[in-house]
Amino acid sequence: MNRFFPWVLLTVLALVFLLIFVGYPILGVLARSFIGEGGGLSLDGFATFMTRGRYLEALMNTMILGVVVTCTCTIVGVFLAFVVARYEVPFSNVIMLLPLSVLIIPELISAQSWVMVFGNNGLVTNLFDAIGLEFPRFYGWFGLVYVMTLTFYVHIFLAALAALRGVDHSLEEAGQSLGTAPLPTYLRVVFPTIMPAVLSSGLIVFTLVVGNFAISIALAQRVALLSVMTYQSFISELGGNPTMQSTLATVSILLVAAVLFIQKRYLAKRNYQMVAGRTPPRIRLRGWKSIVVSGLAGLIILLSLLPALVVLVGSFTVSRGPVLYWGQFTLEHYQRIWTFNMPVIVNSLKFASLATVLGVTFATLVSYLLIKKRTALSPAVDYLLLLPLTISGTVLGIALAQGFNSGPVVLTGTAMLMVLAMMVRRLPFGVRNASSNLHNISNSLEEASVSLGVPPMRSVRNVVLPLMAPGIAAAAILTWVTTVAELSASVVIYQAGQETLPIQIFRLISSDLMARASAFGVINMIIILVPVFVGIKVMKVRLFSS
Repeated sequence: MNRFFPWVLLTVLALVFLLIFVGYPILGVLARSFIGEGGGLSLDGFATFMTRGRYLEALMNTMILGVVVTCTCTIVGVFLAFVVARYEVPFSNVIMLLPLSVLIIPELISAQSWVMVFGNNGLVTNLFDAIGLEFPRFYGWFGLVYVMTLTFYVHIFLAALAALRGVDHSLEEAGQSLGTAPLPTYLRVVFPTIMPAVLSSGLIVFTLVVGNFAISIALAQRVALLSVMTYQSFISELGGNPTMQSTLATVSILLVAAVLFIQKRYLAKRNYQMVAGRTPPRIRLRGWKSIVVSGLAGLIILLSLLPALVVLVGSFTVSRGPVLYWGQFTLEHYQRIWTFNMPVIVNSLKFASLATVLGVTFATLVSYLLIKKRTALSPAVDYLLLLPLTISGTVLGIALAQGFNSGPVVLTGTAMLMVLAMMVRRLPFGVRNASSNLHNISNSLEEASVSLGVPPMRSVRNVVLPLMAPGIAAAAILTWVTTVAELSASVVIYQAGQETLPIQIFRLISSDLMARASAFGVINMIIILVPVFVGIKVMKVRLFSS
C-alpha cells in the first residue's frame, strides 16, 4: 500500500489543482450564461444572442473564417509538404525553419508587420499612392485570411510531411504499373492515406482561427468576430452586461468543443497504418516544372519569414505619429524603451519564467502519473487537461477573472493571476512534450531501483527524470516561447503596472504607433529566439519530435 500511496496522493492533488484553476472558472462562465439580471435562472443571454443580428453575424463570420482559412492552409501546407517530400528543391534546409518561424514570430507581430506593409500607412500602400494608384483595402476579410493562412499553415505542413514520408512507395508503383498516370495515383492512393493526418491538423487550425484574438483585433475592424466581440463585451465600461460576456464565451466554447467532437468521431473511423514499406525517392525536377514548383515554394517561404524582417527594419525607422519615413533610420525607439519601458520587459521575463517553471513542473508530474501510474482518477485528470484546448485565450482570461473576483480566493488584479493564465493555457502542450519519450522508458528500470530498497520518489528522480530530460527540455522551451508571446488571456486580466511585451505592442498598434511597436516586437523575438537557439544548437533538443 505504501508503495502506491504517494502516486494516488499526487494524482488527487493534481486533480484538485485542475478542478480549482481549470474546471471551476470554465464551469462558472457556463453557469453565468444562464443567470439573468435578477440573479435567477434565465435564457435571456441566449435569447439576445439569437435575436440580435450583430451576434449571429459574428458567429457566422467566425465559422466562415475558420472554414476558409482551414481550406487555404490545407492547400498551402499540403503543397509545400508534397514538394519537400517528393522533390529536390534548392532551399530544403530553409523550409525546415518554417516551424520555428511560427514560434519566433508571434501572431500579433505577424499581423503588425503586414499592416506596416499593406495597411493605411503601409509601405506598399504609400508606393501606390505615390504613382497615383489606389491599393485595395487590406483590413477585413482579405487581410484576415491572408495573415492567418501564413500563420497557421505550418501545422498542416508538418502533419502532411510526416504522413507523406510514411507512405509506402510500393502502393504508388502498384497503381502506376496498372497504367494509371502519376496524378490520378496521387489522388486515389496517396492523398486518401494522408487524409486523416491532414484533417486532424486542419481541425486544429480551425480551432485556432475561431479562438484567435491577436490577428482578429488587428485586422477585423468592420468584420464582426466572436473573439473580438467577447473581448469588447468584457472591457466595456458603459452598458457592460456580465450575462452577455458569459453567453458569448459559452458560444465560443460550444463551437470549438463541437469541432473537436467531430474530429474525434471522424478520425476514429479512418485510421490507416503502414505495416512496412520504403520511403519514395525524391525527384529532381527540370525545366519549367522546376521553375514553377521552386518559385511557388520559395514564395511561401519568403512570405512566412518576411514579417521578422519588416518588424526589424520598422524598429529603426523614423516615425512621426502613425507615419513611417522608410529609408530614414534612428535609435530613438529603443532609447525610449530603455528610458521609460524597462518594467514592461521585466514583467514579461518574470511572468513567463514563473509560468514556465510551474507549468513544466506540473506537466512533468502529470505526464508521469497519466502514463506510468494510472489510477481511477486519471481519466478525470486527462479530461480536465484537455479543457484549455476547447476555449480561446480570451475566454480563459474572462473565466479566471470572473472566477476569482470574489470568494475565499481573490486573485483578480494580481500578478499571480497573470502567471496562472499563462501556465494553464499551455498545460496541454507541456504535458504532451514532457511525455513524448515516456512511453519508451521501461517500467523495469524503475522497478529494479525500488526492489533494491530505493524509495519510489527517489527512484523516479534518479532513474526516470534523467531519461525524460529531452521531453522536459522541449516542453520548457515551447512553454517559454508561447508564454512570452501570450496576449489573448493576459490582455483581459492585466492591471496597470502588469503590462507585458505583447500587451504593450497591442496598445501601440491600437494607437497606430507602428515603429515603436516594432522595437518592442524585435525585443520580444530576441527573448523568444535565444532559448530556442540554445535548445536546438547547444542542448540538441528536438522541439517537434512529439
